[in-house]
Amino acid sequence: MKIGTVTLDNNVISAPLAGITNLPFRLMAKKAGCGLVCSEMVSSHGLVYHSRKTAWMLNSAPQEKPLSAQIFGSDPDIMAGAAAIAEGMGVDILDINFGCSVRKVVKTGSGVALMRTPDVARAVLKAVRNAIRIPLTIKIRSGWDASGEQALNIARIAEDCGVDAVAIHPRTAKQLFSGRADWSLIAAVKEKLTIPVIGNGDIFSARDALNMLAETGCDAIMIGRKAIGNPAIFSQVLARIRGDKNVAEDLAGRFDIMIQYLKASVEYLGEEPACRMMRSRLGWFTKEMRNSSKFRESIKHLSTEKAGLELINAYRESLGA
Repeated sequence: MKIGTVTLDNNVISAPLAGITNLPFRLMAKKAGCGLVCSEMVSSHGLVYHSRKTAWMLNSAPQEKPLSAQIFGSDPDIMAGAAAIAEGMGVDILDINFGCSVRKVVKTGSGVALMRTPDVARAVLKAVRNAIRIPLTIKIRSGWDASGEQALNIARIAEDCGVDAVAIHPRTAKQLFSGRADWSLIAAVKEKLTIPVIGNGDIFSARDALNMLAETGCDAIMIGRKAIGNPAIFSQVLARIRGDKNVAEDLAGRFDIMIQYLKASVEYLGEEPACRMMRSRLGWFTKEMRNSSKFRESIKHLSTEKAGLELINAYRESLGA
């Protein structure tokens, strides 16, 4: 799998998720075999105006390479400047968000708003393409209605402007994550483009991933929500692609990942902020486990790494994992 000049180990990609796909999360995904990880959505204005917090979101580690950084905005000059800064920080691929439908993003003309302003979209893409040498990708939705015409139009514009791949989550702006993703639109975009097309949406199992590849002809699949609390989904998908039909859930492995996530978060964020974050996030990994509500209750006031490790190991022993 190639995106521009970057060769991936495989065609299984981790979706950018605001507030989720920080460095510790990306390291988990990469360890599970993910071919490409992506940063959280990063403000172009924040990068250009030297926000430390924004730049910090692009901190990377050699183990996660290659890294895709996703930026958002609608001003061509600002976007070009932000893209150049991201490239200078060592990211391998630059992605532009055309899909976020959160109100505060849309009202600035960014995210999915770009899909109904094709002239602005073209200007942004040209400016960014001229500002960087690394591969450029975009992530889009269906658009503002279910017809998919806006998706097809933006995808064609992207290819014309030198974009190296298009990822599509075929839900409308108003759907957010409700309803069903229209995989037929992924197939329609793939039919119109010569650059790689990455399918995203409603991949909840390894079987779903193979079905999307077969039904749409897309070049790669991108997994988002299902990886939250279960980054092993990447290794499960890869196993199915290799032909392993029975991919068993590894309960012990899930606890190993929880420990890895806690330790990496403490190292990355510091103990106090990491433990505050883990009060909710460790619970993600325990869905459908026995007595998970008791474990989630026990971590509500987590304040130290040591206590977190003790609680994880105690719960693990209670399940015989």
